[in-house]
Amino acid sequence: MDIDRIRAAKARLDGHARVTPLLSSPFLDEIAGRRVLVKPECLQVTGSFKFRGAWSALSALEPAARSKGVIAFSSGNHAQGVAHAARLHEVPSVIVMPADAPKLKIDNTRALGAEVVLYDRATEDRDAIGAELAEERGLTLVKPFDEPEVIAGQGICGLEIAEQARALGIEEADLLVCCGGGGFTSGIALACEADAPGLRVRPVEPEGFDDVTRSLEAGTPQRNAALSGGLCDAIVTPEPGKLTFPIMQRLCGPGVVVSEAEALAAMREAFLRLKLVAEPGGAVALAAALYHSEKIAGDAVIVTISGGNVDPEIFAQALAARSSAG
Repeated sequence: MDIDRIRAAKARLDGHARVTPLLSSPFLDEIAGRRVLVKPECLQVTGSFKFRGAWSALSALEPAARSKGVIAFSSGNHAQGVAHAARLHEVPSVIVMPADAPKLKIDNTRALGAEVVLYDRATEDRDAIGAELAEERGLTLVKPFDEPEVIAGQGICGLEIAEQARALGIEEADLLVCCGGGGFTSGIALACEADAPGLRVRPVEPEGFDDVTRSLEAGTPQRNAALSGGLCDAIVTPEPGKLTFPIMQRLCGPGVVVSEAEALAAMREAFLRLKLVAEPGGAVALAAALYHSEKIAGDAVIVTISGGNVDPEIFAQALAARSSAG
């Protein structure tokens, strides 16, 4: 993994993904006690950053392999990204999804043309299901985060942040990234290492699923006790990736952990102040900036909103949350 791979992915992605802006609000600045700049990947194609990595991976495949189709495992955002990228490449896609994934994500994945195979997280092995389907149909597996071309695609977001921050005169700041397995975080960290070394990338996770934060503290990969549950389904993974963890260990600052209540409150603020719809997992970085300001350095902080694919019932719950989670 290096900056050249990210720049190559960017060349392939140009014209297919959106360049999302950096947004700000004086109301958010007041809560955080510093300037807050928000990178809204909830406005990205398919409603999350995952389309970047999915397109990167599919566009890098040999045509013969790509034509047979792809398979992916996902609770929703990677699913939609792969399904849409496959449809644009006019190849079949199969997505293995947990049956308890948000209904909106399951419905959207099917609407984007994918064959959805549901499984029970507690009693069934998604890897076994996927391996059997891949073998039967000759499908190529597109991993959600521990795949070089996926990481490279997510790194494009980091290239954009580096350029946008520089244009605003920001040379040094903490850059908070919503983190699951680390593909988004490590890709952005690699991009910033090359183009914005003054930006310190820091992973943000929900309570109970803070494997990356604990892994960075321990110096070795740590696993979550629970493999599912909670509101932040988009960033729930068992442990950091084998490819992503060494990158994060080398380039990232300490992680930050937020509560579900703080994620919901951040969703409310994003809607009220920026008119953005965020999902719980996509709002954790903003929650860290707003409600854990003592853990952040500098006069400015940059945060990602990684996705906005939220069921209406959960969004209504967020809108009813208190504006301050303190």
